[in-house]
Amino acid sequence: MVTLLDGILADLGLTGLAGPRLVGDPQPAALASPLAVAECAIASVAACLTVAADLASVRTGRRPDVALDTEHVAAAMRSEVWLRDADGRGIDGFAPLSRLWRAADGWVRTHANYPWHRAALLASLGVDDGRDDEVQAQVADVIAVRPASEVERAAYAAGGLAVAARTRAHWEADSGYAPAGTSPLVHLAPLSRGPLPAPLAEPGRLPASGVKVLDLTRVIAGPVGTRMLGALGADVLRVDDPHRPELALHAVDGVIGKASTALDAGTTDGRRALHRLLDRADVLVTGYRPGALRRLGLDPDQVADRHPGTIVVTLSAWGTAGVWGTRRGFDSLVQIATGIGWATSPDGARPGALPCQLLDHATGYLIAAGALAALGRRARTGDATHVSVSLARTARWLLDQGVAPVGQSAGENADARGVDAYRTALGNGWSTIRPPGRLDGRSLGWPHLPPAYAEAPPDWS
Repeated sequence: MVTLLDGILADLGLTGLAGPRLVGDPQPAALASPLAVAECAIASVAACLTVAADLASVRTGRRPDVALDTEHVAAAMRSEVWLRDADGRGIDGFAPLSRLWRAADGWVRTHANYPWHRAALLASLGVDDGRDDEVQAQVADVIAVRPASEVERAAYAAGGLAVAARTRAHWEADSGYAPAGTSPLVHLAPLSRGPLPAPLAEPGRLPASGVKVLDLTRVIAGPVGTRMLGALGADVLRVDDPHRPELALHAVDGVIGKASTALDAGTTDGRRALHRLLDRADVLVTGYRPGALRRLGLDPDQVADRHPGTIVVTLSAWGTAGVWGTRRGFDSLVQIATGIGWATSPDGARPGALPCQLLDHATGYLIAAGALAALGRRARTGDATHVSVSLARTARWLLDQGVAPVGQSAGENADARGVDAYRTALGNGWSTIRPPGRLDGRSLGWPHLPPAYAEAPPDWS
């Protein structure tokens, strides 16, 4: 883990920092996998906490003591699985059409959780809408006689999401991604130079106290990063499109630790409101496809021109290069496309999966680490930074650690033993996993409870 942590810190320009004190099993059973899931999970959270401590030192002159429980990390990496309502029930994160399908020459993974993605997938396959059980049978029949790559191309052309299962070598050949080590896991680039339009608020008890973060992300990775910033003291405001409301799971899990509002950026008033928020924001975090926010004036170069001093963090599924850089994507799809599916296959006949949505969660903590490092850099120099991460780059990081000759994922079948030690109340009877890490012996906690999706005014509190 130390080597992985050192690599992340080097990307962030923060070499020589001591990581947190680790307690617990370095290989939690819930993260068991032939890939280095536990090591990457722990390193990503450790990096976030290490950089948070450095920011505290920059702001106050004192570095807090940092500790991290590895079993807590394992629980946090499956936090959406452990979310519970007042009756103790969880929420299924995947719709019936989000799954693996047998194609004529291999396997295809689809993602159809959102209604608009479901409609686009069915249209690409020539299948009429209907009840899930009826539609599933028709989709299976259509995909079974088509090459996997053909299903992939048709789905993306229609605005849907489907990927063919590839080996790592196949992915690198198709996507043009370099084999290893040619780009940082967390990429930092200069965005604008000081002086700052306004200093950070007075430091408080937590490293990011007083920092304002505007959150334009959805579905695990971005929300994990921004809620961790909230747990570390930031004032986070998430903004959603009222015409595309969030799914039931993410309307709770995705707004923990932050205020949540809705703005129609398709209107002049909505765009003006977004830029008023940015006028006072320290950090903007976006999770839309590269270039998709340009029409709103929210691409990094546009933010630098209109809101100098604002740090911009961009999350993408596939990076920004080539045809893949313009595509939508989610953790489950990136696992299958990049070779993780075959690397975790239990039998070599059907792709496997990681014991958690590691690409989402690890990338989320890297988002927080990048934002915190950029805040520290801005406090030191007055310079703003563009931080960029992608699920595909995190996948390559995981694969770079190699495949173990033995061992298989147990995480999907792991029971809840021990998880309640890390559970916290959200309000209204709901509960979830509290944020991992301790600063000066105090556990982190979630602000803005109970979570209230899209109920906050579009303003800073």
